[in-house]
Formats: sequence, structure tokens, C-alpha cells
Amino acid sequence: MLNTIIKTTLSAVLLTTAMTSFAGDLNVSKSVTVNASPDTTWKMIGDFNHLDVWHPVVVSSVLTHTATSDTRLLTLGNGATITEKQVSRDDAKRSYTYAIVLSPLPVSDYVSTISVSPAADGKSTVTWSSSFDAKDATDEEAVTAITGIYEAGLNNLDKHFNQ
Repeated sequence: MLNTIIKTTLSAVLLTTAMTSFAGDLNVSKSVTVNASPDTTWKMIGDFNHLDVWHPVVVSSVLTHTATSDTRLLTLGNGATITEKQVSRDDAKRSYTYAIVLSPLPVSDYVSTISVSPAADGKSTVTWSSSFDAKDATDEEAVTAITGIYEAGLNNLDKHFNQ
């Protein structure tokens, strides 16, 4: 039992250290409170391969599953593609973290977490946050691009759950 606890703690520390080393200096965090329970909201957004279900810019998502990780290839409405790797997941806490592997976005070292938490009156709050560096753009341009992506997705969730 003690051996398992030590291994679990060591794994968590190593994962956090690895994620921190990949994370950039810029940060974006956006949230929306939707008129749905956390469980219902998590069913909508919690599947790593379903960004195309709730984000209006993503037209398809193709998952590649290996023994060590899940990778999704997102196709956007303009034909551009983004490859992202899931780096951690906690269904009990309704949260997953992923990193961009390949993208036309003006960012590098991008690591992001999407989470759902309870809110008042049976509602839930979706929080989408990231850290990254600007790539071939100013810091302001990179932050604006990521902010726009988050707002489009979160606004669409808000519309979906508040119809």
C-alpha cells in the first residue's frame, strides 16, 4: 500500500514538473456558467475527441489512441489542422489537460486545461485556461488568438445550454 502511494505521488510530481517545463509565459483563462449540471456539462465537453461537437470552429476530430497517450487531429472550418496530445485526465474532478503538438496558431509550448465545476442553482462553470509562448507573433497577438478561440467555444456552450 505504501509503495503504491509513493509511486502515485512520484508520478504526479513528475507529470507536474514535465507540464511546467513545457508551459509558456503567457496565460489565458476564460470561464462561462451554463444552465446544466456539472455531470451533464462534462458529458458534452469531457470527451477529448468531441471538441467538434461543441466548438463552432472545429469541423472534425480524429482520435489516435496508443498505450501511452491519446492524440487528436482537429480540422478547422478553414481547412487548417491542429494536433493535440492529452497529457492528463481526471474524470472525478471533470478536468483534462492537453498540449498542442503541431498547429498554425501563433503559439508554442501551449498547455491547456478544460474543467467543469459546480455553480449555484445546479448550474456549472466551465473554465478553459492555458499557458504558452508567442510564436511568429507578438505576445498580444498570441493572447488575442487564444482568447478568441476560448470565447467562441464557451459562448457556443452557453447558447447550447441556455436555449
